[in-house]
Order: sequence, then structure tokens, then C-alpha cells
Amino acid sequence: MFNKKTIRDVDFKDKRVLVRVDFNVPMKEGAVSDDTRIRAAIPTIQYLLDKGAAVILCSHLGRPKGGPDMAFTLRPVAEYLGKLMGMDVKFAEDCVGPAAEKAAKELKFGEILLLENTRFHPEEEKNDLELAKQMASTADIYVNDAFGTAHRAHSSTEGVARYLPGVAGFLMEKEIKYLGEAVANPKRPFVAILGGAKISDKIGVIKNLLAKADVILIGGGMANTFFKAQGYPVADSLVEEEALETARELLKSGNTKLRLPVDVAIGDKFDAESQKKIIQAGPVPEGWRILDIGPDTVEAYGKVIKTAGTVVWNGPMGVFEFPKFAEGTFAIAREIAASNAVSVIGGGESVSAVQKSGVADKITHISTGGGASLEMLEGLELPGLAALQDK
Repeated sequence: MFNKKTIRDVDFKDKRVLVRVDFNVPMKEGAVSDDTRIRAAIPTIQYLLDKGAAVILCSHLGRPKGGPDMAFTLRPVAEYLGKLMGMDVKFAEDCVGPAAEKAAKELKFGEILLLENTRFHPEEEKNDLELAKQMASTADIYVNDAFGTAHRAHSSTEGVARYLPGVAGFLMEKEIKYLGEAVANPKRPFVAILGGAKISDKIGVIKNLLAKADVILIGGGMANTFFKAQGYPVADSLVEEEALETARELLKSGNTKLRLPVDVAIGDKFDAESQKKIIQAGPVPEGWRILDIGPDTVEAYGKVIKTAGTVVWNGPMGVFEFPKFAEGTFAIAREIAASNAVSVIGGGESVSAVQKSGVADKITHISTGGGASLEMLEGLELPGLAALQDK
């Protein structure tokens, strides 16, 4: 499955290395509020330093509109990384141009430099090759360790690899190994658990997994659309009207593999203080909405998870931000953690749910990529990965 060169295949002594990391981390009042992605990049950075390289890091942060916006500066991330690594991390005010070139040239072997947000240049998202060429000009080798952006063809993810020999970092390798293997060569039974709000985001994933998984367990807002497609009134529940026909087709093609909740938790408003009732799957009373899976569903899904050889989970089972309606999501996380399956949690809110449920250390692999992990599960080629050198 993984046929790309990695950093193990290259001699980095006295080399300048441009490393695309995924430091698109949550920030609160100008400070890092979740360092998962920063910590995930450290093994690759440390390896390069140990091998005698000068390490130049680049990343995007957030979605600045049309140019530099200091609300999205990476400077606090440089300081944070420095604390984690116990060393000074230098910072350049731009990712290309005089500031970046000067900082890169002055960087000594064994030192780290973080460049400013790549998206301060609107050309980055257009995969502008002139921008990529400028980024590449400061280094001898390119390492992509940003799995979270590997599904995007941008100047810093795909373009740069046209001008420098590109290899994968440890995180990229690990992500592809677990996510790729889970789908291509799973230990059976292979159980997929899909939640979150929308079916439309996951149509490709469901279709791909219907061909590969033994069972697909559905939860979250997407279950409501399936219920409505079956003809049940779901009152004020979130439904994707435009996906009803797709839902009917998926129910038809996945008749034995696709499992829907047998009971649900409903609330009388979309609010943490909402009243809560458990009802069997079926018509929802007027003025109420489905906000979580119920205890019978947790028990039924738990039995399936217990027998699994591989479990891939993407998307929460309910509105887990509201404590009253977090039980389904947290219970499924505990079931996965207690199983003997190879467990892969695919990005986004599922990661946050697993961490909040306190069982993250019992999961085989927690992905750092939301959209990238979905595209991987869908069986699509990731441009940032395809651009790297083959073994």
C-alpha cells in the first residue's frame, strides 16, 4: 500500500530540508488551545535534527482572506513548538521573499525555522508554481508530513515536490499505513461507524465502504435523513432534503450491511438545556428532534464492535457538545476502546469525541486529518501524497 520514499531513505547530513507540517491548530486569544497536531509532527522534526539537517517548517493556519491577516500568524506556534522541544525555534515574517530567504540562509544545521502562514499568499491555494518554486529555492529536500492537507493540491503540498525531491515524514507514513491498510486489507470482520451531520459529505465514503466493510453502523444527524427516506416523520430533526433520494439508493444497495439506530434520544429544542426523552426509532413527536442514539442502539452496536477485527470510525453519534446528548458518542468510543479490534479514528469531531471520552490511549490510530482521512476512506488519490517519490 505505502510505496513512497520516507525520511528513512535519505541522508540529511548538512542538508536544508523544507518540511510541510500541519500546524493548522485551534487558537484561543492568540494562543494554541489544542497541540495535538504540533506534537504529532515532533518525531519527524527530531529525526531530521538528529541526522544533521537544518529544518525549515511551513504550514497554513485558518482561512485568511486575500492576504496577510495577523489573526492567523504562526508566530505563537513557533514559540509553542520551541517550548515543547526545549529549544529556540526561529520565525520568518513570510514564507517566501527576502525575509524567508535571509532566515533560511542564516539557519544553522541542527536548528529550526518556522515560516509565516503559507495562505498569506492567495496563490498558495491555486497551486501557483511560481510560489512553489520560491518556497523550494531555500532547501535541498522536501518532506511532506502534513497528512491533514494531503488531499489539497496547493503550492506547499504538491507544487514544491515538482522542484525538490519529495519524501514522506513519519506522520504521513503512519496515517497512510493505518487508514490505507484499514480499507485495502482489513482484519475481518471490518466494521465502519459513520456519524456526523451530513450524508452528502460521506456519499463516496459510504459507497466505497459498502463494497469493503462487513457492517456499516450509522449515527449522528445523517441517520435522520435515512429515517425520513424510509418514510418516518422526523419532526424538527436535522435532515438533508436534497440527499433523500441518495439515502434511498444507499439503503437499497446496502440492505444487509447498513444498520440504523433502533432507538434515539430526542430533545424539545437544540440546546444543552433541552428536555430529553428516549424513543424507539420511528415517528418523532411534533416539536422534538433527534439529538443522539439511544441505549438499545449502543448495546446493539456494541455487540457488533466486540466481534470486529478492524473498526474505522468517522463522525459523532449525536450532538456530543451537549452533555445530555453525548452519551451515545462516548459509549461507542468506550466500546471501541474495549474491543480487540485494530481501531482507526478518522479525523475531525470524532477525534475530539475520543479525547473527551478519555479512551484515546486505547485507540490504535487517531488520524490528524479530517477531509484527508475521508478522501482516503473514499479510496481517492491524495495529490500531496501522489507528488512524493516512489520507492
